[in-house]
Amino acid sequence: QVQLVESGGGLVQAGDSLRLSCAASRRTFSRYVMGWFRQAPGKEREFVAGISPSGGVTSYGDSVKGRFTISRDNANTGYLQMNSLKLEDTAVYYCAARESSSATLWMSGDGYNYWGQGTQVTVSS
Repeated sequence: QVQLVESGGGLVQAGDSLRLSCAASRRTFSRYVMGWFRQAPGKEREFVAGISPSGGVTSYGDSVKGRFTISRDNANTGYLQMNSLKLEDTAVYYCAARESSSATLWMSGDGYNYWGQGTQVTVSS
């Protein structure tokens, strides 16, 4: 069992940057794919980014490519660096972990075994 805790959310202005963190309760987190998802009120959950256990492979949702960067350390923490934030980035952001798999599967939230409680990101004009 792996528990995930997100932090770093907050209220920012459009164009600002923010870095989210995902702290895992076990070092075995390093064996899992880590994903970031988000959900805005009234909208479907959306894949934001994913990273392989080694950190060598990353994948991004189309709406954040070129603005967000996912990374992880060698132990039990992952990050989502968000630059050039837009109003439409406002959402609750969730960290998730799944068994290692092809990157083509990362976009589906159904394959993730562990989820954090979420952190709110609000972008204002």
